[in-house]
Amino acid sequence: MKLKLVTMTAILILIFSSVSHADGEKIPYPNDYRNWSHVKSMVIEPGHPLENPFQGIHHVYGNEKALQGLKNGNYLDGSVLVFDLLNYVEKNNTIQEGSRKLVGVMHKDAKKYAKTGGWGFEGFAANSKTERLTKDGGDSCFSCHSPQKSNDYVFSRFRD
Repeated sequence: MKLKLVTMTAILILIFSSVSHADGEKIPYPNDYRNWSHVKSMVIEPGHPLENPFQGIHHVYGNEKALQGLKNGNYLDGSVLVFDLLNYVEKNNTIQEGSRKLVGVMHKDAKKYAKTGGWGFEGFAANSKTERLTKDGGDSCFSCHSPQKSNDYVFSRFRD
């Protein structure tokens, strides 16, 4: 009986440590990204090929390493770009931010994400810091970013 209990405890510890380790491998939610450098904003309107699911106001932010990469074209490991996608409301001849649709993250780690150009991709639903949208390891994100290979798979460019 005692041996069964010890064995079951060991198995549970292994399971939970594996889950914890796997969670540690995921791209983390980028807390405080709105305090990073604002790279650009744009609006995708109806009729754009990426309307579904990306219609809305896009704000792109980069951490310090990403900002250097934007400037010199060399993205070092640890570079993080965040794509903050918001619905929009047209009101009184203005376009205003609405509710958040998602927070997209690109995290540079050439070794860890070698199969997706050195970038890890993740999406977080609406205002959630835990509900993940990327279900294919970033393959679908990477397929869209592939035409940007000459710019290290990044759409954004540095603007003075």
